[in-house]
Amino acid sequence: MKEASIGGTFWFAGWLFAISFAHLAWWKIILGIVVWPYFLGTYLG
Repeated sequence: MKEASIGGTFWFAGWLFAISFAHLAWWKIILGIVVWPYFLGTYLG
């Protein structure tokens, strides 16, 4: 289970870096943080 925690942390850090690297507006960042994991979860689930 520890490997999943490390992988999830690394993935989350990379995801936040990608959001900041894209220079999005603040409302698009909030939308990406809230909506994108939902759609990813429904697709993978």
